[in-house]
Amino acid sequence: MTSSTETAPRLLRGSGGRRWRLLGTPALDGFADAGPGLPPIVRVLLAHRGVLTTEAARKYLGSPGDLTDARLMPNLETAVTRLVRACETGETVAVLGDYDVDGVTATAVLMEGLTALGAKPMPYIPDRFTEGYGPNVRAVRQLADRGATLLITADTGTSAVTEVAEANGLGMDVVVIDHHTIPDVLPEALAIVNPRLNDLSYGSEPAAVGVAYKVIHDLYDRLGRGYDPTEHRALVALGNVCDLAPMLFENRDLVRLGLEALRVTKRPGLLALFEAAGVKQAQVTAETIGWVIGPRLNAAGRMEHARLALELLLARTSEEARGLATHLEELNRARRDATQTAIETARDSLSEADRTGPLLVVASEAISSGIVGLCAARLAEEFSRPAIVMEIRDGEARASCRSVESFDVTALLQRNADLFLRFGGHRAAAGFSADAARVPELRARLIEDAGRHLDLNDLAPTIPVDAELPLSEVNGRMVQWLTLIGPHGVGNPLPLFLARNVLVTDARAVGADGQHLQFSVREGAVTWRAISFGNAEFAVPIGQRADIVYTFKRDDFRGDGGLQLEVADLRPATED
Repeated sequence: MTSSTETAPRLLRGSGGRRWRLLGTPALDGFADAGPGLPPIVRVLLAHRGVLTTEAARKYLGSPGDLTDARLMPNLETAVTRLVRACETGETVAVLGDYDVDGVTATAVLMEGLTALGAKPMPYIPDRFTEGYGPNVRAVRQLADRGATLLITADTGTSAVTEVAEANGLGMDVVVIDHHTIPDVLPEALAIVNPRLNDLSYGSEPAAVGVAYKVIHDLYDRLGRGYDPTEHRALVALGNVCDLAPMLFENRDLVRLGLEALRVTKRPGLLALFEAAGVKQAQVTAETIGWVIGPRLNAAGRMEHARLALELLLARTSEEARGLATHLEELNRARRDATQTAIETARDSLSEADRTGPLLVVASEAISSGIVGLCAARLAEEFSRPAIVMEIRDGEARASCRSVESFDVTALLQRNADLFLRFGGHRAAAGFSADAARVPELRARLIEDAGRHLDLNDLAPTIPVDAELPLSEVNGRMVQWLTLIGPHGVGNPLPLFLARNVLVTDARAVGADGQHLQFSVREGAVTWRAISFGNAEFAVPIGQRADIVYTFKRDDFRGDGGLQLEVADLRPATED
């Protein structure tokens, strides 16, 4: 039986060739027993996110409950059994982590947990510029020479067949802690702890730091030691948000718990980072992590070396932490400048045929491997199609890939695995290295393959709109309800609403390049401040009426912390 109010999705015309996909009203019969306290708009938002009954809504909107039993994580018991021995015997354990936020936070969790429980861990994060992504044979040999008899990988290793074989040959056991896509051939590690194994039977997809947290928590339990998870939960939130892990099921609860932990953390490194970035600790959100904290931690590996970020997270004194946080702030400013230059270089290299094809591929000696991912992400967003950006250096192409919702970029790489020296990733983001001499072949094959698996008609920029919500119906209570649906991310997008025929009462271009639009809109007696990033060219003149696609945003720029509208798109008012 379907709800009598159910409506089908509709496509509406937006500005600049964009489309608005009004999702329509789903069947809401599962909320028939909810009573009048659950607003209709909240029921619609929940249904769009797969929450279809009153009971499910109570769990979703309520405080985080029990987390998934750690023993359901593939191979966790085998890994913890080996770590128990390492802790009981004071074994030297190498922890080899990736150089992004997820890898660094996972490494920090493992370092602190193993140290506290009696093992002797030593961290190793590869240099992005000289070693590239993932384990390498030279690093494995170096760690063995330094006395490691157990190697743990963090946010890497699922595809490291050669490197794990090397470690085994040197007498090291290997435990892989990862969350990346499962390849056709797995390394012969003692244990591969990865939620993607066994057809995702674990039930959620935490990033590697979430997996590391489950391992360490269970290790404490197995050793009968008391464990306060607060500080590690804060790191779990950082890694999950920055790595775009699906914000669903247990993973959403991990992030909610982690945000609570971040707001009370006493970790000197995080407090120094908040101070340097101008973040109010009590107001940290998932957006703060993604747009403010994450870029600063990532700047270490992009511009210099990720060990700086790890040292910051592990810092024990405020003095040490402040110096590192200040340095990361400087690196982040340099990263922003370098990224802008790289984007302009990449954009200029694209022909009109490139821009309208199924896949953007850029290869350049002028774009650093530290920012190829940022560049690819910007191109994918700007042109609404998958993008690959490669740095050519010393005869090798090092690439980062970013995708769109309808296309699995790691599957693309797997179908053409013979092109690469190594590769890995997940549906939305991936990376690879290849012989630079094969770049022309690589470009042609990947574009041809993407063309067979992508419908170009699906690549027009499309903004999903949850529902129509007139501004006159918005009040403080409704906004409180909306905050309960977060935190937002992959699988739980920020709700977007359509308001029609609002009056523009003020408007001006803002920002260094005048690309952003700051304006005010009125509906009846209600007036809202609004900001629309990158949309100054589509401004509706003052005194005229507009249709807007919007969400709510705290106005931190003015310092009053009040709510304003963040407008994803706008157009002159129309009847469609």
